[in-house]
Amino acid sequence: MRYGARILFEDVATTFQAGRRYAVTGPNGAGKSTLMKILTGEIEPTKGSVTRPKKMGVLSQDQFAFDAYRVVDAVITGNKLLWSALEEREALYSKDPELLTDEDGMRLGELEGIVGDEGGYTAETDAAVLLDGLDIPESLHDRKMGELQGGQKVRVLLAQALFGTPGVLLLDEPTNNLDLDSVHWLQDYLVRYNGCLIVISHDRHFLNEVCTHIADIDYETIITYTGGYDDMVLQKTQIRSRIESQNAQREKKIEQLNEFIQRFAAGTRSSQVTSRRKEVERLQTSDLARSNIARPFIRFEMKRPSGRHPLEIKGLSKAYDDTKVITNFTASISRGEKIALMGRNGAGKTTMLRSIVEPGFADSGTAEWGHEVSVGYFAQDHRESIPKGFTLLEFLHSFDEQAAQEELRGLLGQMLFSGDDALKRTDALSGGEAARIIFCKLMLEKPNFLVLDEPTNHLDLESINALNIALQKYDGTVLLVTHDHDVIDEVATRIWHFDQGKIEDFKGPYEEYMTQLKQAVTR
Repeated sequence: MRYGARILFEDVATTFQAGRRYAVTGPNGAGKSTLMKILTGEIEPTKGSVTRPKKMGVLSQDQFAFDAYRVVDAVITGNKLLWSALEEREALYSKDPELLTDEDGMRLGELEGIVGDEGGYTAETDAAVLLDGLDIPESLHDRKMGELQGGQKVRVLLAQALFGTPGVLLLDEPTNNLDLDSVHWLQDYLVRYNGCLIVISHDRHFLNEVCTHIADIDYETIITYTGGYDDMVLQKTQIRSRIESQNAQREKKIEQLNEFIQRFAAGTRSSQVTSRRKEVERLQTSDLARSNIARPFIRFEMKRPSGRHPLEIKGLSKAYDDTKVITNFTASISRGEKIALMGRNGAGKTTMLRSIVEPGFADSGTAEWGHEVSVGYFAQDHRESIPKGFTLLEFLHSFDEQAAQEELRGLLGQMLFSGDDALKRTDALSGGEAARIIFCKLMLEKPNFLVLDEPTNHLDLESINALNIALQKYDGTVLLVTHDHDVIDEVATRIWHFDQGKIEDFKGPYEEYMTQLKQAVTR
């Protein structure tokens, strides 16, 4: 696949086998979604062909395509053969019985056979099970898709892709807009799935749990590795290290041969010199194929530490209309604590962060900052905090007018904005670039208290891993909303779990919290 002079894939020949679960990996821009669209037939490759089965489950990216359908019907349309038979059967049954022909009667018999073979008599029940697992309550099943919120629509479209147990499942970012409980449900579902799964996700834990193979886009081709994401990284590093080591040995040998050639080129050893020259040509190092992996470097530092108690929350409450989201919440945060806010979407996590950082947002109660606290805020809608009409350099310079251009360019380089990228306009940023420029801003400001609302959205796996490491090493205090399992597990020292208006404050890491939950269930 080419776009102008740019090559995404060159002479790729690969097979996705039944019974295997593949992750398609590669940094943002490598061509993952393009590959998925080629596999589904949505776009044609520049050259070559794709052989695909008749029955595939595909996660639709068009949230508005099914707005006129009932939610449960939108799920059933995932089985195109069944849905077509149900619609045709309904049209025939709606005819005046006296106008039905013998041909219509025979066709109804055929349609009943298709409906039976495709599980049509339990279709609504099967669809409801999928919707319940993805946290779409029964009260919404008969509503129109157009009445649902964006995150809810994505869940219904995911249920649509899973419906009817297709032989191949193609899922592009299925964990987006899912809370951790729904991600875990999806993991369990996919591990039991017997067909061929091809999935794109930036959730490392999800890929490690679900996938048996990794189809990695790099070096303008697709290289398949056995195992989960971490297994692939290890194998890929070992292969590249071996090639680089072999090249280093070759270069050393070439250097020795060239010394011999220079010393004896004008002497009596012409035959030996000739043979050495041929040896140099044979050993000449072929350039390593250029890898597209780019690793950002994130490091959060503090200009100065805060006091021992950077935040005191007393009696905080917030409601929307008659729905209480936060009720009389009180907590004391100590310096250096890293608190993960967890719970279903809509449970109040973002509301809590806004109640803390935005004066007057809460209905009652207080959030009081302690001595010498400086706050760095990454909002869920962080794009709105980036004004249009500036270059990236100008945007960063507005936060520290004393900063030298070299320092700002260095920060931008750490976040993969190199060379002329520093002059890129803020209007033209992609989702991932907007997130990375906010990280540049936070690294420049050096706050001692980070408030991060879904910072992993729009980031590729390399960037999420870099953020994970940076938060582990950060000496300041953190309030963090994320659905990334590994980030919560490896960063958080305390959990606030939101559930139906109640907030459980667990003073310990995620693993201990989950152990406590399991023990409570078995009692």
